[in-house]
Amino acid sequence: MQVRASHILVENLEQANMIKSQLLSQAADFATMAKQVSRCPSGQNGGDLGLFGKGQMVKPFEDATYALEIGQVSEPVQTQFGFHIIHRTG
Repeated sequence: MQVRASHILVENLEQANMIKSQLLSQAADFATMAKQVSRCPSGQNGGDLGLFGKGQMVKPFEDATYALEIGQVSEPVQTQFGFHIIHRTG
């Protein structure tokens, strides 16, 4: 089974929590926020990572993505790359 997700990658938990709060309050659009603050090159595409299957992403990221329902946004997820806010889009 493949999923589709977008993410915002930041350096620390404080930034990740701030972004999550802004998204929850609807003060920010996910894709716009990704373009503005994400450290990942996918940020230029609104954070879109496209379709991926099990084993293609680092384990904490994969586990968090598969646990989300379509349309949900994760709590901050830490990997070796930093902190991710994940939006499952498919």
